Amino acid sequence: MSPPDSVLDPEQMAYARALLRAPVARERVWPALAAAGFAATAALALAGAMIMAPPVTTQHVVERAP
Repeated sequence: MSPPDSVLDPEQMAYARALLRAPVARERVWPALAAAGFAATAALALAGAMIMAPPVTTQHVVERAP
């Protein structure tokens, strides 16, 4: 019998190795999604406030020029 020949099934050995491998820690998406949503909401609120705010000066600059 040559060395590559074996009684063990390669598919079953790969399955056993996969079971023995440490589980991969997955990153959670919800904290990043919540932060992005909060940033978008804050940006829209500030943009709306800037649009709705009254102007700082009530006279045109051209009228005050000498």
